Amino acid sequence: MADKVPEFVFYRYPPSMAAAIVFVAIFAISALTHISQLVRKRTWYFIPFLLGCLFEGIGYLGRALSSTEHPNFTKVPYIVQSILLLLGPTLFAASIYMILGRLANLLEGESYSIIPPKWLTKVFVLGDILSFFAQGGGGGMLAQAKSRDDVRMGENVIIGGLGIQILFFGFFMVVTMAKLLVALYVTSFLIMVRSVYRVVEYVTGSEGELMSKEAYLYCLDALPILVVALTYNWFHPSRVIDRHRFKHVSVTSLEVLG
Repeated sequence: MADKVPEFVFYRYPPSMAAAIVFVAIFAISALTHISQLVRKRTWYFIPFLLGCLFEGIGYLGRALSSTEHPNFTKVPYIVQSILLLLGPTLFAASIYMILGRLANLLEGESYSIIPPKWLTKVFVLGDILSFFAQGGGGGMLAQAKSRDDVRMGENVIIGGLGIQILFFGFFMVVTMAKLLVALYVTSFLIMVRSVYRVVEYVTGSEGELMSKEAYLYCLDALPILVVALTYNWFHPSRVIDRHRFKHVSVTSLEVLG
């Protein structure tokens, strides 16, 4: 019979309300801007990205609520921030994958792609879905953990989901090499940094350095993902993927963008 966990420690530090509120506000502004851009430009494939912004904002709201409860934290705010901050970047990745597929088709770039354009989005989004459910399932297992074995199993499932994300995102970066938008490179790199950080965080466990100090979360997760959100506010894909303006773009434009 597995040993019972005497007490599950939600945070090993008092969460910063000021930091959480700052990120709630900026993610909210980014999300509102994305809503406006999505409706005006009809870029419906960017809905997952918008949902990712909302997940991030609500996740940091959960941390803000937790900051008022120290040291007697309750479960709901912790679960909200834990699961939503895990899943938000996965939704960002889904829309980024769809940008590549649409851009490759638009510019008739079949000969430039390792994977045929008609399969690009399908392959990468499939990996993203697997990662999403693995991370969400692992987070749910952690929330319901009754023993040390349960906690470790939940952490391992999350690590597996993050590993899937790193594998597919790494391949995605190879596929886009020397070819598309600078925004794709920058945001792909930042999501990769965040995913590697999360893997190391869960591998080292609740007693590890990364879970013991809040600064790591904000420097290696919150800030990179915020930059991703703001990057696509600044350089929205509709500037390139617009069926009216680019209906007859030739493959030579691929070289200009690359």
